Amino acid sequence: MPDFLVTWFTNRVFLAWMLACVIAQCTKITLGAIRQRRFDFRWLIGTGGMPSTHAAGVTALSTAVGLNVGFGSPLFATALVFTVITLFDAQGVRRWSGRQAQVLNKILEDIYFQRRIQEERVKELLGHTPTEVLAGMGVGIVTAWVVR
Repeated sequence: MPDFLVTWFTNRVFLAWMLACVIAQCTKITLGAIRQRRFDFRWLIGTGGMPSTHAAGVTALSTAVGLNVGFGSPLFATALVFTVITLFDAQGVRRWSGRQAQVLNKILEDIYFQRRIQEERVKELLGHTPTEVLAGMGVGIVTAWVVR
């Protein structure tokens, strides 16, 4: 195995991030399959859903940094700021972009049914609800504590 891969997979901060992302994404796929009684390959790389993979990953990252180098370190402060920005984006900006996509799709449907124009639908599920973000944060914190 190449040295850089050995370095990555022995790095507890990286492992916490990766494991939290895998757990959150697998949970999201499982819940989707149960809810819709089918599997959709787009769930492997898609955005949105419960729990937030973004929230799980960045929360695990900042928690693991704090646990490994100290919660008073400049590195933890950097990771925490990155986490807060990502969480805000996941449930704020991206979520409202998805809501705008819903409105645009309604407009396109109205235009299409009046036979004026036919356009491709805009992706609606971009961001997360606060609950999805909190669930992702929970996955991230628990994962970081387990990996430490």
